Amino acid sequence: MSTQRENDEAAIRDRIDRIVQGLRAKDLEGLGRLYAAEVVSFDVEPPLQHVGREAKLRNWANVFAAFQDVDYEVRDLRLAVDANVAFGHCFGRLGGTLRDGTATAGMWVRATFGFRKIDGDWSIVHDQVSVPFDIRSGKGVADLEP
Repeated sequence: MSTQRENDEAAIRDRIDRIVQGLRAKDLEGLGRLYAAEVVSFDVEPPLQHVGREAKLRNWANVFAAFQDVDYEVRDLRLAVDANVAFGHCFGRLGGTLRDGTATAGMWVRATFGFRKIDGDWSIVHDQVSVPFDIRSGKGVADLEP
């Protein structure tokens, strides 16, 4: 018999899987259901923060505008789950075929998610995506792999 914590962790893993599925299907509506209305996102593109579900979905819409076909891969997902809040981190790689037909494997980024149980469902209330940088040059390092 599963414990509540195991059930909650499975539900959160399902949410991450639904992000991957939503990206591959270019499904903004489906992605929107995964984020809390007040989500705060520290994404890789400016500005420093994107506040609210609509702002987060504009980031994904920008991805869909650049890509003909989208692929997304998650590795090494780790979760810490409590009764009403949880966080997780993983490596993610966005790739696919650009609008001009160029195939790209993409680059690995670091992703962190904060979840809150709202009305019985787990929603993303915070996410952060980052790229390591070389401190001497101040430039991102995009060729690392997990």
